[in-house]
Amino acid sequence: MKRGASAGRSSRRAFLAGVGGVAATGLAATAGCLGRAGSTPTVSILAAGSLQRALTTEFEAPEGTRVEVEAHGSARVARMVADGQRDPDIVALADPTLFDAPLSVPWYATFANNALVIAYNPQTDGGTRVAEAASWPDALLDDAVSLGRTDPDLDPLGYRTLFALSLAADHYDRPALADDLLRRDQIYPETQLLAQFDAGGVDAAFVYRSMAVERDYPYLELPAAINLSDPEHASAYETASYTLPDGVTVRGGPIRYAATRRTDTAAAKSVFEALVGTAGDLLEPSGFTVRESHPHYFGDVPPTA
Repeated sequence: MKRGASAGRSSRRAFLAGVGGVAATGLAATAGCLGRAGSTPTVSILAAGSLQRALTTEFEAPEGTRVEVEAHGSARVARMVADGQRDPDIVALADPTLFDAPLSVPWYATFANNALVIAYNPQTDGGTRVAEAASWPDALLDDAVSLGRTDPDLDPLGYRTLFALSLAADHYDRPALADDLLRRDQIYPETQLLAQFDAGGVDAAFVYRSMAVERDYPYLELPAAINLSDPEHASAYETASYTLPDGVTVRGGPIRYAATRRTDTAAAKSVFEALVGTAGDLLEPSGFTVRESHPHYFGDVPPTA
């Protein structure tokens, strides 16, 4: 089990406080070009919570545009658009299957990948137990270790955590692992999960690798057979599934991020091209993986995507 690096606690606390405020109130965060005149065209992005930091602090809006970002769990984002609660120019999700249902979009582009890891808090006794344990399942089953995860009904990180535990049950021959480990009081919003480390709420959490890297938390790498990162294990990942409240069943697979553009303005086109076309520069420093095949387009792609 590989462990990530840890540093920069004070800056992480400041950032997490801001993330919690944006997510809790549902307000939009603005990325790039904040001081431009009111006539500057504004492009709205409704995005997966795990993309929030990159889009609001790292993304450079193309010259002559202004970008507004709102972030939630991807399943919630998809339902907000499908139900008409939001009408963004661009939607960026952590699972492209949501573009099929509950959304139904003509096309989308995948632009990044990720991996599931277990982040831990090295400043707590429970986090230290996780770091030093020979077996992460045994560590998380310790009553002295508090665990955090996200809601599988609201975002892919939540149901991917269930997928990973299902795969781990087979991998470690521990069929009751999920039943023994999971409780409802472990669930937090995706954009606030790691803030619980600083608040002392949890010792360890199932998160995307990018979330741990962005916030400088150490983490345990999970085997490729479990972490949903390796295309070579795609057929095994597909054996895990979860049914969302609206009846849509999602299946396991390598973690992919995808986006679609819903308006045809020049500003929206330039922002979309900047997002998917420069994803490597934008996301790889934060722990995402951007393969040479990205961006990869699916569906009835317009001539100028």
